[in-house]
Amino acid sequence: MMRGQLAQRAQQLAADRVPFVLATVVRARQPTSVRAGDSAIVLGDGTIDGFVGGTCATSSVRLHSLRALETGDAVLLRLVPDDGGFDPQTPDGTVVVEHNPCLSGGALEIFLEPQVPAARFVVVGETPIARAFAEIASAAGYDVSLAAVDQAEPKSSDAAVIVASHGSGEERVLETALSAGVPYVALVASRVRGAAVAAALDVPDELRQQLHTPAGLDIGARTPAEIAIAILAQLVAERHAHPVPASPVIVRAATATDPICGMEVTVTDATPHLDAPGGRVYFCCTGCRDKYAERVAG
Repeated sequence: MMRGQLAQRAQQLAADRVPFVLATVVRARQPTSVRAGDSAIVLGDGTIDGFVGGTCATSSVRLHSLRALETGDAVLLRLVPDDGGFDPQTPDGTVVVEHNPCLSGGALEIFLEPQVPAARFVVVGETPIARAFAEIASAAGYDVSLAAVDQAEPKSSDAAVIVASHGSGEERVLETALSAGVPYVALVASRVRGAAVAAALDVPDELRQQLHTPAGLDIGARTPAEIAIAILAQLVAERHAHPVPASPVIVRAATATDPICGMEVTVTDATPHLDAPGGRVYFCCTGCRDKYAERVAG
């Protein structure tokens, strides 16, 4: 269980919509320096705040935490020595067994739980349809921001921008959203008015064609709530048809092989590394890095 400053850090990260992984030791077999209940926070850059094992375990925790951020799926990471002295039984479920050649006989089970902010939908307008969509999408678990047309500032990290203002200023918001690469951009309008607004947008044709107008699936919706449901249904269908990473700010981490122990490690600034004549070399721990440095020096 997280306590003190680590718990406060997790709360602040969640409030700031920063994705991270909560790593918690659920089982530890001696000899090991950690106990069940020890925890840490792993950020998207590989930084680890807290303690869930020594340098031998840290590399595997970093690697599989970043992968969990990519998928959004929780993982039970089982670290076992590579000397044949421990025969793990893999139960059903999402379990990753990592044979760690650096472990000195102990074994660890660490639960990696990605904390990924809910997709954010920006709803522009103060109309009944805008309010209905905000209410329905919020109930569905999305993070909804309701803004007036003159205050809306779409960002590339937004999952959707829905303009339902029925007024001036729509073009600026739509152009900004399309140019920023927002995956779903929609305008609530009649077919005729929607076509006129789309034609007036100052964006390349390929971006103009990405605008959804009239917004929503054609299900015969009439009331604001029904139209909101049609828009949300179209948005969900688009997200499944063109899936994005669970955390859009996370790019699949590059990996390298530790030349000393052969472990797969992440390529991040937080990973132990050494600038050698042939380029930067990455290691699972400082011990392997030091051995490599001695070998190169010799």
